[in-house]
Amino acid sequence: MNDDQLNSEIEKIANLMVHDDLSSDEQDPLKLEKYKNQIKQDCDLDDEKAMKLVYETLLFRKLKSSESGDILEKSNDFGAGFS
Repeated sequence: MNDDQLNSEIEKIANLMVHDDLSSDEQDPLKLEKYKNQIKQDCDLDDEKAMKLVYETLLFRKLKSSESGDILEKSNDFGAGFS
């Protein structure tokens, strides 16, 4: 999967999550199962890779909704070790 396809899938799943009113902080695997299955169907990925993409989508939503456009400034909010 190239970057454009990956980005498109993340946007698609992010929109689905917003439509379903799923919190960007959700961690319950049972609640995330729907999105994992959608990614598996769309991208022909295994469970592990599809779930990784689900978590990337949650991070994308979190960063997108961040009040600051400076990712380095907000990195501690996401557990990132940027310096």
